[in-house]
This record gives sequence, structure tokens and C-alpha cells, in this order.
Amino acid sequence: MFIIDIRLRFALMAVLIFGGLLLSVFTGFWYGFPLILIGLILLVGYILLGTVQSAAQLMQEGDMEGAEKRLSMTFKPEWLYVTNRAYYYMLKGSIAVADKRVEEGEEYLIKAQGLQLPSDNEKAMIEMQFAGMKANRGQIKQAEVHLRNLRNLKITEPMLRAQVDELEKALKQNKGAISTSARMGFRGQAMAKGGGSSKRRRPPMR
Repeated sequence: MFIIDIRLRFALMAVLIFGGLLLSVFTGFWYGFPLILIGLILLVGYILLGTVQSAAQLMQEGDMEGAEKRLSMTFKPEWLYVTNRAYYYMLKGSIAVADKRVEEGEEYLIKAQGLQLPSDNEKAMIEMQFAGMKANRGQIKQAEVHLRNLRNLKITEPMLRAQVDELEKALKQNKGAISTSARMGFRGQAMAKGGGSSKRRRPPMR
């Protein structure tokens, strides 16, 4: 998909709108109107769509810092078209989580989850993020809730389905490790209560 560089877009908007206004003043309104109209269309597109697409492209290339800067060039996130607003918050949340700003990322992801997402694939991406955050905090049961939510979604992306399978395996392994640690801890406590010694008592001397 062709994406106009945001700086080029700003330049085009300025040239078309102000150039059209000047042309209208000196030669007549209808001469400058086409330029003004094109400039206004670009401006409205920028306000409603923001910089989400170019930020997502930078994120796919691994440039998290560049993606975050590009998102900051969105004029008013609350004015974005609802789907793009959901993507905006989802990208902001993913970047924050990757940068270890987990609480901030969680807030953005909750906002994205409450908006209109185009398909279950996007919903799955958010559930994956939540499950990963809960698992990292050792909240395995809460992570499993998000895993069940994932299983109820119609995920069409093969790579995303594979990630869900990997998440399920990781949660099972973590749960097993926690259970083993708990059992070991219980045995340790039992040994401590028993004096920590397994020596047999000597029979009484006759």
C-alpha cells in the first residue's frame, strides 16, 4: 500500500491550500478551487487517519522509536476514525510494553480493546499482550483467562495462531514449574518441622 511520507504530506497541504488561496485572489476563485480542494482532502485524511499506517510500517521494520515518534505526529488521537483510533492505542500500548513501560502499555491496550477493531486478529493481538503481561507477573490463572479468550476468537493469521499455540505451551510449562516449586516448598517445611533430621532413635540399652 502506497503511503505518503508525513513530511511530504504536510508540505503538499501547505502548498496546495495557500497556493490555491493566492491563485483565487489574483486570478479568480474557480482557478484556485481545485488546489484548495485537494489540499483540504489531504488535511481531512490526515486528521481522520493520523499517522497510524506509517507508524505500523516502521514498527514492522523494528524501528520502535521511529514508530513512537511518528504516532506523536498525529494531531488529535480522539478525532481519528474509530478503527484507526483503536490501531493507534494498540500500537502505543505495544511500544510501551516493549519498552518495559508495562502499566502505561496496559492502559493503552484497554482503550484499544474498548473500540471497534476490524477483525478477531486484532483482538487476538491485544489478548496476547495481556496474557504475556500477566504471565510475566506470575499471574498464571489470569493469563489462562486471556488464553481462553484467544481460543474463542476466529484467528485467520497463521503466524498469530502459531503464537497462541506457543503461549499455551509456555503457560503449561510455567504452571508445572510453579506446582513443582510449591511441592518442594511444602516438603522443605515438613522437614523443618520434623527437626530436619532423618536419624533413627537408638533402642534403649538393657
